[in-house]
Amino acid sequence: MNGLPRRRKSPPAAPRLNAPLLNAPLLNAPRRDTPRTPAAILRAVPWRRDLPASLAVFLVALPLCVGVAVASGVPAELGLVTGIVGGLVVGALPGSSLQVSGPAAGLTVLVHEAVQEYGVGALGVLVLLTGLLQLAMGALRLGRWFRAMSTSVVHGMLAGIGLTLLLGQLYALADRRAPGTGPEKIADLPGLLRDAVTGAADRSALALGVATLLVLVAWKYLPPRLARAVPGPLGAVGLAAAVTALADLPVARVEVAGLLDVVQLPDHAALGALASTAGVGTVLAFTLIASAETLFSAAAVDRMHHGPRTDYDRELTAQGIGNTLCGLLGALPMTAVIVRSAANVQAGARTKASRVLHGGWLLLFTALLPGALGLVPLTALAAVLVHAGAKLVPLRRIAALCRDHRGEAAVLVVTAVSIITTDLFEGVLIGIGLAVVKSAWQTSHLQIGVEERPAAPGTEESPLRVRLTGNATFLRLPRLLDTLERLPADRPVELDWSGLRHLDHACTVALTTWAAQHRARSSAPLAVEPPLPTVV
Repeated sequence: MNGLPRRRKSPPAAPRLNAPLLNAPLLNAPRRDTPRTPAAILRAVPWRRDLPASLAVFLVALPLCVGVAVASGVPAELGLVTGIVGGLVVGALPGSSLQVSGPAAGLTVLVHEAVQEYGVGALGVLVLLTGLLQLAMGALRLGRWFRAMSTSVVHGMLAGIGLTLLLGQLYALADRRAPGTGPEKIADLPGLLRDAVTGAADRSALALGVATLLVLVAWKYLPPRLARAVPGPLGAVGLAAAVTALADLPVARVEVAGLLDVVQLPDHAALGALASTAGVGTVLAFTLIASAETLFSAAAVDRMHHGPRTDYDRELTAQGIGNTLCGLLGALPMTAVIVRSAANVQAGARTKASRVLHGGWLLLFTALLPGALGLVPLTALAAVLVHAGAKLVPLRRIAALCRDHRGEAAVLVVTAVSIITTDLFEGVLIGIGLAVVKSAWQTSHLQIGVEERPAAPGTEESPLRVRLTGNATFLRLPRLLDTLERLPADRPVELDWSGLRHLDHACTVALTTWAAQHRARSSAPLAVEPPLPTVV
């Protein structure tokens, strides 16, 4: 245009692949957690959430730790030791991020029986072996298999524990010693009611216990700010302790000793608890119930928040470490407790720091204010456990199961009644056995059809065709054999079992035996399609 030479466009330069670009992280690569040093980890903790949550959990755990220990027949400080270990040790381990561990009401009945049978000194050995078994189960990655247990058995177990705990603590409300077995506790209830009405029971203890129970029931109807600020168990026990101190009521109170006075290492004499079958059964019951309650609690807590999910095998290992340490200290066994875990989530906790801090608050309280426990009346703790035991009975779930799944409701009720009438371990085994039988019965559907086929040309008798479809298991043998043995001996029979999806060994033997006997006594032909296998 203007006579100037036209500039030739040069191709775009390729980007230089320098060292910083080569070492840059990929856009789709997973992000690394930035905190690496202890100081950085502490800065990353959401203290505005976790610190208040730890105080809320501490206030819930304090009366429960003491109440479970007293109901178990051991010094109150041993319950606090288990709560401290559950917070400071298990709370810092991987597994579940928000659930809280400590002594549980679910093991109270079994611990009390073990203490009565073997003494407080043997408790540490039983809990120590429980922890070692849990460690082995965690190493073998058996934690996930607890999720396969029937929910009806689990809820039946909790209902049986709750009813047993409730029945025993009703006597403690009146400052009376409860009978030894579940049936005896139920049989003596009319006598307890008569003593309460006639005044033969301790009136001060009974009135204080009933009043504490009423406060617990009415606590949720208080203004929301007050109900959230002070947990119901702490508020009820605190009011009972204040009334007892101001009125100088003549009621039994918690006996206080120092932590170092109650903690004792297992000795050789305590090993005698393992020499009997009952002692080994107690360890297995501790392991089964503590592990099941922990992992079912983890599943429930995971549904309450959107944070990291629970690693069941790691959580089982963490519980094993905690119970091993509790056993070495002679303390109560621990589980993850849904009441404290729910309080932790509802208080806004975000990390493990809340449950570790709650263990620190328990330690500080026990070290600095041990005398405060001596003000707590035993009847108030009994009221707390009566309330906790009643909440373990899933009345709404039972009603729903009765409407929609009566078989599951039967498993739940039988499990609970078995626990009350026998003991915890045997009751759970009965419930598991019944659930397995029920599942096997429901899945072994067998349809038996008998129809008359058209007679072949040149024959007079029309054959009977027996068609089997579904699953032929030993549970259906009575009906199957009754049908086959009613077939007439003078008619041709065609047995068609090609529609079976499963034929177990018992049914194979039964069909082979029936076919041989039918051919021996009948002149009419018997056709079996496909041919039955040879039974060894």
